[in-house]
Amino acid sequence: MFTPKIPVNDQPTGQIIPLNTTAVEGHTHAPAACSCPHPAPASAATNRPTVQLTPGALALLVGGGTAAVLVVGAVLVSMLLAVAITAGSLAIVALVIRSLMNSEIKNR
Repeated sequence: MFTPKIPVNDQPTGQIIPLNTTAVEGHTHAPAACSCPHPAPASAATNRPTVQLTPGALALLVGGGTAAVLVVGAVLVSMLLAVAITAGSLAIVALVIRSLMNSEIKNR
């Protein structure tokens, strides 16, 4: 009841492979591994670090990091300046509107 029922599938060659696990007459298995001694493969371990930084590569890395910090800093400072200019402009507009409203009230 709980065993899966797998259908017999057709292969592209047209051969039908039956679903059984019995041994086939005349079937030979691959030869077993030989028992003769073989030399062990040589180890490729070295004492070099994985990442090699030459003086030129180190200078390039420092220069690139400095450039990235300067660009990000410039973007953040310009955004802060834009917010400050907007806040100042709104404050001036609020003062002008308040002044106009006060002069309108006094003139009545």
